[in-house]
Parts: sequence; structure tokens; C-alpha cells
Amino acid sequence: MKRFFVSAVSAAALLAGTVAANAAELRLSHQWSTSDVRHQVAQIVADEVASADVDLEIKIFPSKSLFKPREQYKPLSRGQLDMTVFPLSYAGGQQPAFNLTLMPGLVKNHDHAARLNESEFMGKLEEKMADDDVMVLVHGYLAGGFVGKDKCITSPDDVAGQQTRAAGKAFEQMLAGAGASIASMASSEIYNAMQTGVLTAANTSSSSFVSYRIYEQVACYTPASDFALWFMYQPLLMNKSAFDGLTEAQQAAILAGAEKAEAYYLEEAKKQDAASAKVFADNGVEIANMTQEEFDAWRALAQETSYKKFVEDTPDGQALLDLALSVE
Repeated sequence: MKRFFVSAVSAAALLAGTVAANAAELRLSHQWSTSDVRHQVAQIVADEVASADVDLEIKIFPSKSLFKPREQYKPLSRGQLDMTVFPLSYAGGQQPAFNLTLMPGLVKNHDHAARLNESEFMGKLEEKMADDDVMVLVHGYLAGGFVGKDKCITSPDDVAGQQTRAAGKAFEQMLAGAGASIASMASSEIYNAMQTGVLTAANTSSSSFVSYRIYEQVACYTPASDFALWFMYQPLLMNKSAFDGLTEAQQAAILAGAEKAEAYYLEEAKKQDAASAKVFADNGVEIANMTQEEFDAWRALAQETSYKKFVEDTPDGQALLDLALSVE
């Protein structure tokens, strides 16, 4: 009996040690370089947790070194990964509702995005994430714009007849509805496609336009300013069971870091748009800003193309779309 008791205690101690060891390190994966704003968001949370001295370390694996860019949500939901900064629309195959987080005209500007993050719409998406054992730590949207090789693109009429690259299926549907021909490719391929005449127009994020030096190939840039069509929700997510398994002090440290990171993310996202416009202007590219009327025209076109397709393909799609559109 005594021998059984000792072995049971030893097993319990071993199990406790294993749990403690697991809790002491969390693995965070993302696809970007260490200079990217999304890495900085992750780093703020990791640094905040480290300085809280709660026996917890967040180890960051950048530059798709742990999982491929589009393949992080599934391991996160299965507990094979603890945290990720992830464009949620990449998981639209698992949860079709997530496609709403990369939908043209749904978000007008960064302040509107921040209101969406606090809305019932986002609450519904978080319920769907919870079904997958996933929770949001840091909300964040990044914006983008248009470039034209020969002319400015601010309204649907401007893309008719153009050979265009769009960021995301919903954008391809909308631009095709405006009369554009679509060429699908990675943002890293835009430069060569512009140079060789394969593309005459393109749509991607502000940061990609700058990092891939697209300003060398175009005549006009429409940045995200008071109005923009392209906004992509790219939050910092965590496996919910992993979070629930932490101590109260560890959870508090993560949440404090997340709050700090979210404020930083919003300000940096705004700065990236302005910085990209300056880089293009400094390189002699014309800058054209979208007006309210042009934004409304794009949204009306999206209603007939991208939104319509989303509602057809998604259970409860209309209710979710209505919730998103109700946020002013």
C-alpha cells in the first residue's frame, strides 16, 4: 500500500512537472519577417509577458519557419500551436463566415475597423472561433489600395478593360463585375507582371506596395486614406484551452500585453498607409484619393458581386453581412 502511494505521488509530481513545463513556453507562429508590424505586435505581447515575471515565455517563430502561411489555423485549433498572427480569411475553407474579414467596401477606414472589432458582428465571428477552440487576443486590420500603370484607379469605371491583380477572391469577383480581366498571382509577382505588361493595375496592401517597390512601375497610386476598399483582418489568435490552462497571473500578463499591442497595431496601420503614399509621391508617382461617392459606387458593385456570392455560399451569411454593414 505504501509502495503504491509513493508511486502515485511520484506519478502526480511527474504529471505536474510536465504541465508546468508545457505552460512555461508558448509557441507563436507567423509568416512575416521580424521587421513587419505583425511581428512587432507579437513581440510586444511576448515582451510584456517576460517583464511580468510569471514563469512564462512566448517563443516566436517568424517567416513561416514553423507552419506554412495558410496552414496555421488548423494546428492552432487542435492545440498543436499556441498562438499565431493570422489573416483570418485564410481559414475561410474551415469557416466560410471568415471570408467576411476580407470583403471589399466592408471597412471604410481604420477607425471604422476599430468599431467593427467591438461590434456584435465581431462577437459572432469570435463565437465561431470559440467552436474551434480559438480566441482573439489582439484585433487588427491592415489596409491597401490600387495602382495603375497608365492611369489612376478610384472608381469602378477606371478598371474596365484593365488587366488587374486583386488581393482575395471577393475582390476578384468585384473587379470582374466592373469589367476588369483578372490575373491571379502573389503580391511578390506584381512588379515583374507590371514590367512585362501582363498587368496594368493591381490591388494589395500598403506595406506590400512599398516592400516590392511597385512605385517603380506605375503612374498613379490610390492609397488607403479617408476611404479604402481593401482591409484585411489579421488578428493575434490563441488556442483557448492553452490560455485556460495558464495561471491567473500568466493570463493577466498576456491580456495586458494584448491591450498594449492592439493600440500599437491600430496606430502603426494608419502610419503604414501614410508612409506608403509618401514613398510613391517621392518617386514621382501621382497620388489619387478615393471620394465618398467613389467608395459608395464600389460598395454598390460589391453588393451585386462579392456580397451576393458570399451570401449564396455561407450558412447565416446574410445575417452576418447585415451585422457588419450596420456598423457605422
